[in-house]
Amino acid sequence: MHNAAMNARTPTRPSPHDPAWLESQYNNRALVPEHARHFADWARTSETARKALGGMLDVRYGHGDGETLDIFPARRRAGRPPAPVLVFIHGGYWRSLDKSDHSFLVPPFVEQGACVVVPNYALCPAVTIPDIVLQTVRALAWVYRHIAVHGGDPERITVVGHSAGGHLAAMMLACQWQQVAVDLPDALVRNALSISGLYDLRPLRHVPFLQDSLRLTAGDARKASPALMPAPLVRSGRGHLFAVAGGDESQEFLRHNRLIQEAWGADVVPVSEDLPGLNHFSVLETLARPGQRLHALATELLGG
Repeated sequence: MHNAAMNARTPTRPSPHDPAWLESQYNNRALVPEHARHFADWARTSETARKALGGMLDVRYGHGDGETLDIFPARRRAGRPPAPVLVFIHGGYWRSLDKSDHSFLVPPFVEQGACVVVPNYALCPAVTIPDIVLQTVRALAWVYRHIAVHGGDPERITVVGHSAGGHLAAMMLACQWQQVAVDLPDALVRNALSISGLYDLRPLRHVPFLQDSLRLTAGDARKASPALMPAPLVRSGRGHLFAVAGGDESQEFLRHNRLIQEAWGADVVPVSEDLPGLNHFSVLETLARPGQRLHALATELLGG
């Protein structure tokens, strides 16, 4: 379901080191002139959501900069078993945005009976992308160890991420958890949903607007690329990644969406879809809209 107009604009993939072409493919704010409206809407509706939901804000999962998370317990849990846990990881090219910009995604999931956790992480260039991966590992380990206190089920953790957060969601699914700590299970992350994710970071080294902030070395790009890592193991309904992008996104983002299924196989990535009529920012908004395909996919993973 690729967008014909977008493909007509960029019918072939030029040299991966062509700066102008890379800029045209990866600079989503330039590709979506109304991006500021999306961000303003997210901030406004997120503030409203936090006021309505309460929850626990800015809980520390570590001692480093940015190592905090927000917890929103499920609604109507009295007499019911522990809630499935949705961990949402925000995007922003690892260099911008904040968990507080994304509380707007929470209400429909807590109303459906999920416990939602939204972590923060430090931003580039103060840290590297591998540093952020390790911070996210610490956040997920904290969730596994502590979420039962908040009514969540540590055996039913689904990770959802957008853009850079989609990359991090895939990295969490592929993580070797028992190498992190002996008390963590191999399948700590039950399943993952990556929205407009990036899976091979090597091209990003040559994108002009990202170079100063990401400072991505060849070694770090290879080490932190999910598509270059062994596929996660699928066991008893665990270990699946659903990969989704907006149909109006650039050729490169659509390529990434196909790439992770090609790299990990359809058994691990059974869903690789481009949702028509949606750009890099509007696609995320459909996650919070019951009846939309993206919301249904997240609900399927939570209930699986």
